[in-house]
Amino acid sequence: MTQNTLTIAGIDVACCTPQDAVATIISTATQRKGAAFHFINAYTVSLTVSSPDLKDVLNCSRATFPDGKPLTWVGRMRRASVHQIRGPELFESVLDQGRPEGVRHFLLGGTEENLPRLVSKIEGKFPGVRIVGSWSPPFRALTSDEVDAQDALIVGSGAEVVWVGLGTPKQDHEVFRLALTLPVTAVAVGAAFDFTAGTKRLAPAWVTRAGFEWFFRFINEPRRLWKRYTVGNFLFIIQIVRNWRVDNEHQRRAPQTA
Repeated sequence: MTQNTLTIAGIDVACCTPQDAVATIISTATQRKGAAFHFINAYTVSLTVSSPDLKDVLNCSRATFPDGKPLTWVGRMRRASVHQIRGPELFESVLDQGRPEGVRHFLLGGTEENLPRLVSKIEGKFPGVRIVGSWSPPFRALTSDEVDAQDALIVGSGAEVVWVGLGTPKQDHEVFRLALTLPVTAVAVGAAFDFTAGTKRLAPAWVTRAGFEWFFRFINEPRRLWKRYTVGNFLFIIQIVRNWRVDNEHQRRAPQTA
């Protein structure tokens, strides 16, 4: 995949098709070199207001894909081709299309109760897929010994791709750390584990196409998501407006890739 990007609110967002993104992750995984991939939406952008280090993590990684529909709208206003690349769909596509290459996968995140269900669902849907390990870390910060034990578990499994579902922004920092520490392709996939396991409902395709997946998720989990989709969406708009001129100037000066 040619690494074309569009700077949105100071974040370099990949401009590619979902198919290109899948091929890139599979190709990167087989190279056995550390690489981090992220998915961002309006909420992620809003978090960079109070966490500028998150923006640094996103921009120093291999690629940051636009999961949220509003990012594609910003791209359209900027006359750029920004395709929505949804984490749950890419997760399953890589599991599926990585089978001929024998790609080995490790699942990091979720709960101890749901991980066996997730593995069972994946193996039932994609016969021959290689899930070589999984672990549900505690929700608190890990001690250095626990981090070492986790890394040893991943290395010992022989995993090439580590899927990280720890919630934003924790998962983004973790995939960046993994990519710097281990020869793995680490991908932050948010709630993809829950969707594939069937513990959460995916929005209908027409809702996603219309850009209202956020509202579908909100009405299903209002107590957990109200702040994300009220305060978060407001901060997203502020960031887009505030950075509009700087982003355009950055894009104008950026070297063009063939």
